[in-house]
Amino acid sequence: MKILLAEDEKELSRAVTAILAHEGYEVDAVYDGSDAVLKASENVYECMILDIMMPVKDGITALKEIRAAGDRTPVIMLTAKAGIDDRIEGLDSGADDYLTKPFAMKELLARIRSAARRAGSYSQGIVTAGSVTLNMDELELRCLNSVRLARKEALLMELLMRNLGKKQSTEAIFERVWKDEPDQGTEVVWVYISYLRQKLISIGADLEIDGERAGAFSLRVVEKS
Repeated sequence: MKILLAEDEKELSRAVTAILAHEGYEVDAVYDGSDAVLKASENVYECMILDIMMPVKDGITALKEIRAAGDRTPVIMLTAKAGIDDRIEGLDSGADDYLTKPFAMKELLARIRSAARRAGSYSQGIVTAGSVTLNMDELELRCLNSVRLARKEALLMELLMRNLGKKQSTEAIFERVWKDEPDQGTEVVWVYISYLRQKLISIGADLEIDGERAGAFSLRVVEKS
């Protein structure tokens, strides 16, 4: 599980990163809101932890930009302020949870686990990328034509569409889509990528999946001639 930690207090950042790494998390640590926005635009995370008071760009501004880009990753805000107005501002800006400093690491870990469960619970409603729509309730992919998807195909397509332009490793995709089938090999990712490539062509989609077998994959919008 990959986490983005944006915290400008470097000693606290190092301590939190070390504990999260010990718990098995992969952590990208940055120290200002601008770098947080940049990292969020380049990577797929299961959870983001943003401090409110940061240089260059504060946490609220960073969060608004992340949400404006369409990123729905669960976000935990860290704040030294306990006032209700500060919490409301963060929640209205798209935060999912709040933690007031100083905090217990056990509580942060519990909130991360809760965020991870939310991150894995897309699987409903309509997702759009380019001219393509994916109906997760009907398991239907539509552009000029439409096609029905198997459940795992739909989950993989949803993951790619919700993270348009972001590279995701075969291992990360496997962990997200086949987490309930750990006995499957990661080769299944390539098989389903191949299925989806064919189906995108069949519906006249303006989307393509970039990437090679056992590598990283990303979805991109292409110009139709």
